Amino acid sequence: MDSQTILQQAMDETNGIVFGVWFLIGAALVFFMQAGFAMVETGFTRAKNAGNIIMKNLMDFCIGTVVFILIGFGLLFGEDLVGIIGAPGFDIFTSYGSFDWSNFVFNLVFCATTATIVSGAMAERTKFLSYCVYSAIISAVVYPIEAHWGWGGGWLSQWGFHDFAGSAHIHMVGGIAALVGAAILGPRIGKFHKTKDGEIKVNAIPGHNLTIGALGCFILWFGWYGFNGAACTSIDQLGSVFLTTTVAPAIATVTCMIFTWLKYGKPDVSMCLNASLAGLVGITAPCDVTDCLGASIVGIVSGLLVCFGVWFLDYKLHIDDPVGAVAVHMMNGIWGTIAVGLFANPEVPGYSLVDQNGDQLSGLFYGGGFGLLALQNTVLSPLTQTSLPHLQTQECSDTQRTTQRA
Repeated sequence: MDSQTILQQAMDETNGIVFGVWFLIGAALVFFMQAGFAMVETGFTRAKNAGNIIMKNLMDFCIGTVVFILIGFGLLFGEDLVGIIGAPGFDIFTSYGSFDWSNFVFNLVFCATTATIVSGAMAERTKFLSYCVYSAIISAVVYPIEAHWGWGGGWLSQWGFHDFAGSAHIHMVGGIAALVGAAILGPRIGKFHKTKDGEIKVNAIPGHNLTIGALGCFILWFGWYGFNGAACTSIDQLGSVFLTTTVAPAIATVTCMIFTWLKYGKPDVSMCLNASLAGLVGITAPCDVTDCLGASIVGIVSGLLVCFGVWFLDYKLHIDDPVGAVAVHMMNGIWGTIAVGLFANPEVPGYSLVDQNGDQLSGLFYGGGFGLLALQNTVLSPLTQTSLPHLQTQECSDTQRTTQRA
């Protein structure tokens, strides 16, 4: 064995160790995002509910850990059963010496993120016990099964579907769960008022501390570098992902600022904070396959989409979402999933998108035709249609299902 081969082996081993450590650092950054979610939700709601919201965010992770150990991890990464579900198992107890500890921790914090998204949309009117049950079901069954489809060897991964860090598997699914929960609960007292002529008036219920909300936004943005970047396997790929993860939310925020300034005569601070998060959600799926131009367009659309989403829930669906979780996570999760089919650029470092036959896939605007776009759109249907048909427009008044329980 010559010296060049030995050197290459040493470099490969060092590279594996470095990125193995980075993988766990990324998991820690994603865990720190729980603090960001807690701050955003607390700041955007009223002071009297702060303790309730903090407790829910704490128990999201703690209850999620318990059920993920017992059932969730097996359903996610157990032996694939017909492409739909993983075989449940207890290797964490029976084969601890050979257990994949890093993968467990990483996917646990991702699972907790999915469950936490729900908390904001259901804030200020959910019984604590009921919320704990809802959160446990998401962590034990909902997230592990649908994530298995794309990340655990299920049918989506076999088709060539691409969601690098979770626009669909985490944010869209968490946003759908939030939408369903908020619709079932009904609005807070005073959110909607039915006038004598039958028109439904929407009343703003401001949060009590914009500073805490802004702090939460910055914490989430910081944690997102681990969220998107933890699975990278080279310095070049990591640098590219960091760039797109910075560009998209920044441009989304500027877009939202300009839009709200023109529409309302001044920038809307809380909407701009949500626009930052919307840009992060939108770039989560395509962060590893887009260039700077693609990330910029993703950001522009996200900045406008979050404004539309908040308006649509308030004025058309009449669903009360105190923190804008549905507009940020569900709508931009869908957009980020579609964006892969539009902006996937084969020249991006670490690019590896291929179909079932091993042929390279690329985005519509980079010469790939409609193949990847059709694939990304097709797989959205089973993830959304199971939940969205159950929603009905809420004809709300101050006397409809508005008891304050938080």
